[in-house]
Amino acid sequence: MLANIFKDYQLILGSKSPRRKQYLEDLKLPFTVRASDIDESYPEHLTREEITDFIALAKAEAIPLQSSNEIIITSDTTVWNNNTSLGKPINREEAFEMIKGLCGKKHEVITSVCLRSEEKTKLFNCITTVEFISLTDEMIIHYIDNYKPYDKAGAYGIQEWIGLVGISSIEGSYTNIVGLPTTELVQELLAFIQH
Repeated sequence: MLANIFKDYQLILGSKSPRRKQYLEDLKLPFTVRASDIDESYPEHLTREEITDFIALAKAEAIPLQSSNEIIITSDTTVWNNNTSLGKPINREEAFEMIKGLCGKKHEVITSVCLRSEEKTKLFNCITTVEFISLTDEMIIHYIDNYKPYDKAGAYGIQEWIGLVGISSIEGSYTNIVGLPTTELVQELLAFIQH
């Protein structure tokens, strides 16, 4: 159904994330991958979705449009905890500290998505509240050593083992936590081609 709606468009996924790629495949959207490596730093005064908006837009603007029917889709996800943005951990110690800091309380997962064509650019974001139980140090170490979550914001992937044993509640979009809010994406894409 969606493939037919978007048959006159070329959707470009500006991400190397296998999870985002899988979601677009599951949606049966016709797309190709054309990612760019950008500096994902951001101005220090930005907070919450301002950060992910800034990076998602920068990713979209870094990918050249090659035809008038292309729509570039980029996104950025962060974990917001204690007024701090948790990106991807650089090592085992940082991953441990990130997960330990999430234990026994709620945090927010924020994803911003940018849609860009020759004519316009649209930014939107989605926020999901996630609550962790208090995991033991051994459980955290087991997860890090076996799943190596160094490519994930906040040092965890909810679709992995830690999501099965450590999450007590979710308020909002599950796919947003994985890295792409699919319900919102489809609605925004449909609106994008109609206006």
